[in-house]
Amino acid sequence: MRKFLVVVGIIAVFLCSGAFAADEVRIGIVLPISGQAAMYGAYCKTGIELALKELAPDNTITVGGKKLPLTIIYEDNENKPEITANAYRKLIDQDEVTAIIGPESSSTALAGAPIAQSSGIPVVTIFPTNPKVTQVGDYIFRACFIDPFQGAVMAKYAYNDLKVTKAAVLYNNGNDFSKGLTEFFTKTFAELGGKVVITEAYGGSDIRDFNAQFNNIKASDAQVLFMPNTYFESGLQMQQARSAGITLPLIGGDGWDTPDLVTISNGSEEGAAYSCAFSHEATTPQAQKFVQAYRAAYNDVPNSNAVLSYESLSIVYRAIEAAGSLDGAAIRDAIAKTKLELPSGVIEFDSDRNPKKPAVIVMYKGGKTSYVTTVNP
Repeated sequence: MRKFLVVVGIIAVFLCSGAFAADEVRIGIVLPISGQAAMYGAYCKTGIELALKELAPDNTITVGGKKLPLTIIYEDNENKPEITANAYRKLIDQDEVTAIIGPESSSTALAGAPIAQSSGIPVVTIFPTNPKVTQVGDYIFRACFIDPFQGAVMAKYAYNDLKVTKAAVLYNNGNDFSKGLTEFFTKTFAELGGKVVITEAYGGSDIRDFNAQFNNIKASDAQVLFMPNTYFESGLQMQQARSAGITLPLIGGDGWDTPDLVTISNGSEEGAAYSCAFSHEATTPQAQKFVQAYRAAYNDVPNSNAVLSYESLSIVYRAIEAAGSLDGAAIRDAIAKTKLELPSGVIEFDSDRNPKKPAVIVMYKGGKTSYVTTVNP
């Protein structure tokens, strides 16, 4: 009887530790499905759905020569750090996911990433540009470029293309994304020979009145206004800036990359330029194939959130296939070796698990985005 109990105990340990092959692959997706950032989540979800349609039309994935069912589990994080942390714990502890995609923003990614890292679950985050995200550990990757690059891109655009030397900045000091872009824009602009002559801050995404900040900016001698904020905040800010009589060129970051900004700004966005990960006007074969498939599926053109989500799932799916295993370390190593030609370009990761990829600058004209230029790392 004692030998029998020992054998049963050993079998139980193997089963609990995942030593036996699983019969299902579960991938968790963490997005802002509701709340102020829900539009970002909506675009992310369309990109994921399109990737699934192309990669796994029968909802399966081949692992080690065996075709397994593929299940996608969505969690709504409302773009809030504490909810993101809970979503990660649920996906890992209850749903026993193989990998996680998302979230979409820096502050939320920084809340979830340590949980996945300590659990040995590979993560490809979608759009958190703050450098600290992948510094959490070797299981954390991202599909987007990072703030030092994006901030430098817009500083160079202001200095070299707009030919200005004095800048104003309005940023959200309660948001890691906004703070990071402000820091790196300011640093690069100074290195080029320019100067940020006034920096105005506000505390959190619930602020609706920016007139005090704009009165100060109007009184300065700034020649351009950088607003590295979310589309909802920036749309309001554009309206209020123009109402305050500010005629400066407006520039921003990838938080502007959604048609909803135009609805909120009500025409005040005309001529404003921003950096993003993708333009639907890109001419490469992979980009146009993606745009055409997206247009056919959704009667719309994709934004950066859609393409980065599409690419995130493509990276994870291909890595699981390449690993031939559901072991977290094996999948992590396969992600690190990724080399895929995707809509935004050829994707490879550097030693910090950041992709080597260009940024695109687009401008609002007549309520729509128009491609300006591509800036390589």
